[in-house]
Amino acid sequence: MSQAQPTATPFTSLQSLPDGYRALVIGATGAIGSAFLAHLQADPRCALAVGLGRHTQPAVDLDDEATIAAAAQQLKAQGPWHCIIHAAGLLHGPHGMPEKRLGQLNYAQMEATFRTNTFGPALVLAHFAPLLPKQGRGLLAVLSAKVGSIGDNRLGGWYSYRASKAALNMLVKTASIEVARTHSHAVLVALHPGTVNSALSAPFNGAEIGRPAADAAGDMLQVLDGLAPEETGSFYAYSGAPLPW
Repeated sequence: MSQAQPTATPFTSLQSLPDGYRALVIGATGAIGSAFLAHLQADPRCALAVGLGRHTQPAVDLDDEATIAAAAQQLKAQGPWHCIIHAAGLLHGPHGMPEKRLGQLNYAQMEATFRTNTFGPALVLAHFAPLLPKQGRGLLAVLSAKVGSIGDNRLGGWYSYRASKAALNMLVKTASIEVARTHSHAVLVALHPGTVNSALSAPFNGAEIGRPAADAAGDMLQVLDGLAPEETGSFYAYSGAPLPW
């Protein structure tokens, strides 16, 4: 296994990708997504870094498959895209906070959580993975969460969020097997960012216990940069430590 441990040195460049690589960040308006985009745009080896979201051009709305397909089709001509990062996610919203008990489960909240955390990213995988280079190295990462680990679940609660991320992990693993047949040097992984000071973590003391989004994004890029093709379909923390399914 490659040594994918981040160092104390701030992220500066994706060294494992060819000079002049192209990058996409989906969910680029969130705290972590915008931090990913800023890092990539500042990388002198990156020829083009594009952020996508509901209000970009092209637009990507996870509730509307047509926008995902259309964006991928439009960007295909500018490819191949060597680094694709999906950074959008939902922990809480109009339907409520994460469920602590079985009695709090309801269709509206479960559906909203799965649409953003599982169904939307699945369609991103379907439409954007083909944009990776068929020859040479390509990286595709989705933001998951350690609480989505079934093996590491010791506290319970947060039903929809945990389940949506566990399902996302399975989608990444399954997609990695298929993509490897046509893109032998591609690495598809799920990444855990840790607690980050963001709107997502704000109700859970994120400002007090979370790290800056720029630090989390930089750490994850370093982890991603160090992964070998044999590690495609894996689940890693921002520290570089592999996480149990």
